[in-house]
Amino acid sequence: MSHDQTHEKLIRMANQIATFFLSQPEDVQAEGVATHINKFWEPRMRGHLFEHIDAGGVGLLPLVIKASTLIRRPEAKVGAGVGVGQDAAAGAPGGKGVVAGESLSEPSVPDSAA
Repeated sequence: MSHDQTHEKLIRMANQIATFFLSQPEDVQAEGVATHINKFWEPRMRGHLFEHIDAGGVGLLPLVIKASTLIRRPEAKVGAGVGVGQDAAAGAPGGKGVVAGESLSEPSVPDSAA
């Protein structure tokens, strides 16, 4: 697959994720996109996405661009607080989180502040 085809496919995938989250409450949309990409895209895929964003992000929905500030760059470590909370690295209050053995398979849709 060529470099251009890879970027086209990632743009389409990122836009599909954003399109889904556009149906969610506005205050959780960007976080939802970022959470999904952080969980399910391997570092190489995220790297290609950031290459495209850094080159102007042509073709990406505005929600993907907005979410990009919450998406972990491939060189970022999990405990860096970029795209994942510090709680995920250190254990959340009340003994929750991956440090306490909590599953990483929680839904990608963040809880809305109701």
